[in-house]
Amino acid sequence: MGGTSSPCASCKLLRRRCAKDCIFAPYFPPDDPHKFAIVHKIFGASNISKMLQELPIQQRADAVNSLVYEANARMRDPVYGCVGAISYLQNQVSQLEMQLAVAQAEILCIQMQHEEEPSPNNNYLPECQMEHIDNNNLQQYLSFPNSSTSLSVMQDPLKRDHSLWT
Repeated sequence: MGGTSSPCASCKLLRRRCAKDCIFAPYFPPDDPHKFAIVHKIFGASNISKMLQELPIQQRADAVNSLVYEANARMRDPVYGCVGAISYLQNQVSQLEMQLAVAQAEILCIQMQHEEEPSPNNNYLPECQMEHIDNNNLQQYLSFPNSSTSLSVMQDPLKRDHSLWT
C-alpha cells in the first residue's frame, strides 16, 4: 500500500493489491486517480514501471510530472503532443517579435521626423514608408532569427482540428 491505508491510484485502477514497496504509490496517491489514469492510457503501466525503475529515486517525481504533462498534451493533440504546444508558442513569440520590430521602426521614423526642422527654402519632411513592409518580407530587415523555422507545426494546442482526421 506504499505506506498508506488505501491502495494507490494505479493499484486501484489496475485492480490489484498495493504492495508495501509499490513503485507507483509515492507518485500516484489514491486521492488523484485521474493522474495515473491518463498516464496509463498513453504510456501503459508496464512502461511507466520500467521507466521509474531505471531512474534514481530523486529523479522519479520529476519524471512522473513530465509523463503527466506529456500525457495531457497527447490527449489534446495525439500527433504532436507537447511539441505542438511549444511550436505554437514559438510561432506566437516570432509574430510578436516582428510586431515589436515594426513598432520600433515606426517610433524611430517619427522621432527622425520631429528632429528635422524644415528649412525656409525646403518644405519637405521625410515620411516613413512602413506600408510597403509586410510580415512576409520583414524578416530581411530584422537582425534576429525566426524562432519558428526549426519546427513547422503551427497549430493551436488548445484547439483540435477534426477536419484533418476525416
